[in-house]
Amino acid sequence: MKLTWLGHACFLVEEAGYRILLDPYTGVEGYPPIAETAARADVWEARATRKAEGFQILSMKDRVFLDGQTAPRLQVHKILCSHGHFDHNAVDQAEVVPYEGTCPFEIRTVETFHDDQGGALRGPNTVHILSAGGLAVAHLGDLGHQLSKEQLAAVGHLDMVMIPVGGTYTVDAQGAKAVCEALKPSCVVPMHYHHAPYGLPNVAGVEDFLALWSQGDVRRLEGPAFTVDGNARGVFVPKFCGEAE
Repeated sequence: MKLTWLGHACFLVEEAGYRILLDPYTGVEGYPPIAETAARADVWEARATRKAEGFQILSMKDRVFLDGQTAPRLQVHKILCSHGHFDHNAVDQAEVVPYEGTCPFEIRTVETFHDDQGGALRGPNTVHILSAGGLAVAHLGDLGHQLSKEQLAAVGHLDMVMIPVGGTYTVDAQGAKAVCEALKPSCVVPMHYHHAPYGLPNVAGVEDFLALWSQGDVRRLEGPAFTVDGNARGVFVPKFCGEAE
């Protein structure tokens, strides 16, 4: 199962050519349109592959933008949103296209809240659990509280969890660590945090969350994409594909 972080709380999850877009955003400070970010992620992969094979690589900017053209619209087979806020529900940022065959994912949901007052402040939040190839990953959306025993049981075993860590609108670093300790996933991927110039300005960065883990468990990736294979352990921190270095 392949995952690509497209910024904020947005991920592209792929299995057998089937593509699911989770929590697409718009209007979040610093981030370009999702189509541009996805195009840059594709170029990053191509560059990494060519570099590993010893080939000369082109700059990311030149490869994505030719003759003033912008990146093509991102095509996916399904879009899932945890709730209806602009930074998680921008479904117009991608095009849903048909898939030839049967969807390889089993998709389950667990209803939670966007705050610690039963939704009174910010409403409901849906956790999505995607299972394929014997692996299960969960996207917690804008989770704002600790999970109950019933919610933990409903989520079940996880190979990986995508969890908000920036606070203000979601659980903060300490709260996110406690959720991870309760869920006990093999891998953790933090999301929904500020990393200048990207992200909501009134949420915290990722470092407070990472400081709560043994630094031997933290893996800072060189790019936005990685594969969940059931063997990896620890905290994975994807790198956002911004302008070419």
